[in-house]
Amino acid sequence: MKAKNAGLLQIHVAVFLFGLSGLFGKLVTLPAGLIVFGRVVFASIFLILLLVYLRQNIKLNQQRHYVYLAVMGMLLAVHWVTFFLSIQVATVAIGLLTFSTFPVFVTFLEPYFFKEKIRLADIIAALLTLGGVILVIPEFQLNNSVTQGVVWGITSGFTYAVLSLLNRNFAAEYSSLVIAFYEQAAAAILLFPFVFLRPQPVVQVNDILLLLLLGVVFTGVSHSLFISGLKRIKTQTAGIISSLEPVYGIIFAVMLLQEIPTLREILGGLIILGTVVYKSIDAGASSL
Repeated sequence: MKAKNAGLLQIHVAVFLFGLSGLFGKLVTLPAGLIVFGRVVFASIFLILLLVYLRQNIKLNQQRHYVYLAVMGMLLAVHWVTFFLSIQVATVAIGLLTFSTFPVFVTFLEPYFFKEKIRLADIIAALLTLGGVILVIPEFQLNNSVTQGVVWGITSGFTYAVLSLLNRNFAAEYSSLVIAFYEQAAAAILLFPFVFLRPQPVVQVNDILLLLLLGVVFTGVSHSLFISGLKRIKTQTAGIISSLEPVYGIIFAVMLLQEIPTLREILGGLIILGTVVYKSIDAGASSL
């Protein structure tokens, strides 16, 4: 029982940190690409030190796996850049809520990846989530900042869904820490030319400290806690707890940034999060 409680605490702390990571899109006064570059660089350093400390083998079994993980690192970079773009052009709430649509994309992509059947309940859940997203958008005009934020957020959710399905292929062969290290290191390498081959604003000491905090605590530590917690509790339970991620982010955005969601955003968010919770419970039940 103590082990289960410890696992629940680790998952809750990890999800809390995941939720607060979105605030860095507003706190760090740098372009989204530069924020992500700093995040993956510091996270990669933390993860390789952790892997060395744990004496885990980081050598991959096949040469082609390096290529696959590099592609997955590219997807991770796109996911995080679009996530922070969504927050920067709109709000933390918009970025977190629209990113939370990723289970819907998983629903429709999974049958193609793993030859699994799609169910009517999955289609209904997808339509409900779409309804929540429509509620969040005040008006369908691309020059509207909220609409732009929704588009970037949904792109972030889609790329994360693809990345999650690709991770599933490697989860049985490598530890999650090894996969995370290669993905984030690849993302850092891929982002390097885009970040430094074009003019960038002057990076302040405060920005570096925030990126260090984002990369180590809100990425490396949170990821490690989440993985450790999964060893003690069911994935279904972790999935339900993960639904609190946008809740934490929105609450702290209100407290620290005075970003108060509109009634439409709250209603749309409740529909999206309600559907995500349902999908998590349903996935756990169907796997029994």
